[in-house]
Amino acid sequence: MQNIQANSGEDELIRLLLKRQSELNSLLEVTRAINKNTPTPILVQMLEVILKSYLQIGKFRFLIENNGNFTCISKYGGEIESPVTLNNTWSHLSKIKSPAPLVSHADPLLSSYNYFIPIYHKNKALAYALIGDFDISGDMLNNDLNFVQTLMNVIVVALENKKLFRERLQAERFQREMELAVEVQNMLVPVREYKEDGIAVDAKYQPHQDIGGDYFDFFRLNESEFLWCVADVSGKGISAALLMANFQASLHGLLAIENDLTTVVERLNKIVLRNTKGDRFITLFLAKYNSHTRKLNYINAGHNPTIVYAQGEVVSLKLGTTMIGAFEELPFLNEGEIDIDPGSLIFNYTDGLMDYEVQNVKIWSEEKLLEFVKTNGDLSPDNFNQALMKYISQVVKGKPIDDITLLTLRIA
Repeated sequence: MQNIQANSGEDELIRLLLKRQSELNSLLEVTRAINKNTPTPILVQMLEVILKSYLQIGKFRFLIENNGNFTCISKYGGEIESPVTLNNTWSHLSKIKSPAPLVSHADPLLSSYNYFIPIYHKNKALAYALIGDFDISGDMLNNDLNFVQTLMNVIVVALENKKLFRERLQAERFQREMELAVEVQNMLVPVREYKEDGIAVDAKYQPHQDIGGDYFDFFRLNESEFLWCVADVSGKGISAALLMANFQASLHGLLAIENDLTTVVERLNKIVLRNTKGDRFITLFLAKYNSHTRKLNYINAGHNPTIVYAQGEVVSLKLGTTMIGAFEELPFLNEGEIDIDPGSLIFNYTDGLMDYEVQNVKIWSEEKLLEFVKTNGDLSPDNFNQALMKYISQVVKGKPIDDITLLTLRIA
């Protein structure tokens, strides 16, 4: 009799050792697969094979946390519940922190399962499993439940690492895209100062973010004519910078073959509309000055009006059209023309100059800007821009909500 009991004990020990060896082999295989960066569906498939073939688990649901909800990534056996129904089970289980039986649970769905196994990390629930059709008891029960929990934990950690790796790659890719967009934007910004006989130019550019949606340009067309442009694209970021790069290329290309501002703006409207499908638009002020005739021709396309100061008086240049890129055909288009007196100051800007997080219109408004230009219009372009930015920083309490571009010209 004692020999029979001894043999029975030895058999149980051998069975336990073989079971532990099988568990270690299973964990080793899963770990190797993880180290080889095996795709998630294959890892889940390996888990299901182990549970079905090795542990004889007939019904299984494996849910992982995803932005506050739980998504089922593995399910087999029994009648498959709807995703919403499964997700709602967490509200009944959130206070249970260790493997627990479910057979007598008050919720009828949960009571159809044998056990609940949660995965936590620093008090945060990462995943949980529902196990059913699992007929085992005694000392081996705790061992099997702990093994399932360990196996799930290894896979959950692997999935979390995959997620972090993807997020890191995405962040690095975004950072590189931002760097490229900044390079693109820097290419759009010409020399900030320009001086020669008869004209002096100074520009200030202050992006609201790393990448802004403002654009300005100034260049000589021929021996007697200069052209400049100030523009603002709706939206910000990489797409805005790329749209502005395309806009600059289109503008320069058109000006190489076309001298009429009205035609240039009409064609620009079609180009922007074609490129953006109406999802974005651009406001701009485009001007051409002839030093021989002293005529300034301009088109204001829905932009902040340029201000001309001469002999103590100021004039706002508002003639033009609506924003470009919003309509198939511009509803109206009026080209303005004025004579420029010697010594005139021409001030161009974008709407970031006027828009602040906290703004008191009694302190800062278009009327106040006109008063400032009238008071300081005799300053050189660079001193004028510096004085304006200093004045705003003193009187306006708040941060700008958009890019700020200043382009100021003095015409002798």
